[in-house]
Amino acid sequence: MSASKPTSTATAHQVLILGAGYAGMAAAVQLAARAKRHENVQVTVVNANERFTERMRLHMTATARRPAELSIPELLQGTGVRFLRGWVTAVDAEAKTVRIDDDRVLHFDTLVYGLGSVADTSAVPGAEEHAYTLSSVQDAELLADRLVRLDTGTVVVAGSGLTGIESAAEIAERYPRLRVELLGRQEPGTAMNRRARTYLRAALDRLGVRVRTGVEMVKVLPDAVELAGGETIAADAVLWTSGTRVAPLAAAAGLAVDEHGRILTDAALRSVSHPDVYAVGDAAAVRQGYGVMHGTCQGGMPTGVHAALSIDRMLRGRQPKPFRFGYYHTPVSLGRGDAVVQFTRPDGSPRRISLTGGMAVRYKETVTASPWPTYVRMKKVPASGAFWPRGGRFTRVRGTK
Repeated sequence: MSASKPTSTATAHQVLILGAGYAGMAAAVQLAARAKRHENVQVTVVNANERFTERMRLHMTATARRPAELSIPELLQGTGVRFLRGWVTAVDAEAKTVRIDDDRVLHFDTLVYGLGSVADTSAVPGAEEHAYTLSSVQDAELLADRLVRLDTGTVVVAGSGLTGIESAAEIAERYPRLRVELLGRQEPGTAMNRRARTYLRAALDRLGVRVRTGVEMVKVLPDAVELAGGETIAADAVLWTSGTRVAPLAAAAGLAVDEHGRILTDAALRSVSHPDVYAVGDAAAVRQGYGVMHGTCQGGMPTGVHAALSIDRMLRGRQPKPFRFGYYHTPVSLGRGDAVVQFTRPDGSPRRISLTGGMAVRYKETVTASPWPTYVRMKKVPASGAFWPRGGRFTRVRGTK
């Protein structure tokens, strides 16, 4: 399906964007707005679904709360961007081709690779077969269907990171009849300051979430989770949030990747092995002064915008600028009526300032709802999307300006 009628010719410079998540959509909208100044440039977005996935709301979808229906083709209408629905099954970086659904082949001159991450269920036996995930709306809806049908029982949330915390709190609040166990190696909120961490733990206690830390899960069974040492925890449903992985497509394409399969990039977000390929969001190993960025919406959208700016500069015969980004907050919902927001230094370490309770709820909802209005605004005012914290000395990489 096309969002608008293509205006390209046989000699048009083909920009192909794979994935319409937070980063891919930012790249598409920003580039579409700026490509109008160039003749013979065709931007195409490929995504498996027409519906935009608000990943920051998937823990809500898992408790049968329906998010808004956000249509990617409708947003792209009038931009000149062509939208194709389909699964990317192969990429050939040398031939500059992408195979869609095994039966269509697209050529590109410039590629933006934004196929993000999914829950890593490969590291622990049984997780792939028996655990639920929040990798997509469909996955979240499968868990929602299971929880609705449980009158009583235990839900194990595997992983005490931010996704695990939000999911455990949401399930416990929505279904007080169920016992929720949050398992992980680390204390929930370990990267927060003491005040925020204490508040978070008290909120989980209030919701009845049983937290167990310092545990290693070694196997997922149809009705239980096995821990190192032999202990078994009975479970009527297991939600796996312990780690993420990216698809092996980039490595198979011949692109240089890191040990996690993420595309290695230069300072401008270009592949170090294939400079006509830009990597954004979770699919990219983006190095800053503090280390490699971790996948979040707050960092993903700027990578998409920067890739678009870099491509625009390239089309104008100019060199792209280095990408720099500094973190500024960690918002965590604790059910619908509570939250905690930890403000951070650019390297992600906690500041003394944090929000809790109602003020944090309002802040978190503003953040969660902001991507879509941002895309709409960028269609009219592209420059409005090019503002984010650069991070000062925290993000400066030696050898870049």
